[in-house]
Amino acid sequence: MHIANRHHLRSDQVADLHEMLASDLGVELDADTYELVEFADEDFDVVLVDGEPLIWYPDGEPFVTVNGANHAEPERHVVTVDAGAISFVSDGADVMRPGIVEADEDIVEGDLVVISEETHGKALAIGRALTDGEDMVGEQGKVVASLHHVGDDLFDFEA
Repeated sequence: MHIANRHHLRSDQVADLHEMLASDLGVELDADTYELVEFADEDFDVVLVDGEPLIWYPDGEPFVTVNGANHAEPERHVVTVDAGAISFVSDGADVMRPGIVEADEDIVEGDLVVISEETHGKALAIGRALTDGEDMVGEQGKVVASLHHVGDDLFDFEA
């Protein structure tokens, strides 16, 4: 991951981020600095919150990273998987219906979602919902496409 540019966000950009995180995820961040990092070789940008990569822009829309989800613990847009799915999701696999024990019913197909494990509630991945939340628990089929997971380059990124 090669950094092309980095700069601090203006106060209105920080306010927009706070509004999105609060309304979409039920998350409030209390930080002193917000620095945007643009990469030359990636199709996303990252926001360092007090030096930590807690927010990213997949497809241009802001969302928490796995580290951000573990830091801020979102209340909405969360899909919870059972213990049997943890190793697959942590390795970047898409999420299948049988591994899901609970999904936020407000999730709409195409939303970004946090994938968490049921025992400790830790975030394992960030993905894109392939169906609505109320349709995620069931017998078969892929329901979340994985975009970012524990151990990938973004998870291990250090500024």
